[in-house]
Amino acid sequence: MKITEIQELIKFVSKSNVSEVELEMKDFKIIIKTGKAGQTAQPVLIQGPAATVPQVITPVAIAQPEVVKHDAEGTKTETSKATNGGDENKNYHVVKSPMIGTFYRSPGPDKPPFINVGDNIDAGQAVCIIEAMKLFNEIECDVKGKIVKVLVENATPVEYDQPLFLVDTNA
Repeated sequence: MKITEIQELIKFVSKSNVSEVELEMKDFKIIIKTGKAGQTAQPVLIQGPAATVPQVITPVAIAQPEVVKHDAEGTKTETSKATNGGDENKNYHVVKSPMIGTFYRSPGPDKPPFINVGDNIDAGQAVCIIEAMKLFNEIECDVKGKIVKVLVENATPVEYDQPLFLVDTNA
């Protein structure tokens, strides 16, 4: 089964009112669980002789749409990526992900988060870890200020240039 076929299956399950689908062929098995009927499909478990350890494949994140502004003559004046929150976040500095990977708020499962909402931070201070290809990369804040909002859930995949935190540089 090709990856495109698996992605189509994930889309189909997400759109249907099914909470779980299990597909077993002679050399592999795929299980797609949505949690509740109508929710977006969650990770897919693939097992087979090619994989000595079960692999988890998560659906690819949908890119944020671009916002293009035009002046009265129809000339393009500004292009930006849309973010959750829009105008309410424009007064804050956005700390973005420098890579694709998995976002972690703390240095370990039993350790406290690097920072919390309301914390004052300095430029160069670690704010999170992004795991990419089994390497754990500490991400540092590039400005001094106060954390206003954490935009990503712990242990979730992030994309390159995805907003992670909002920082009030006037605090």
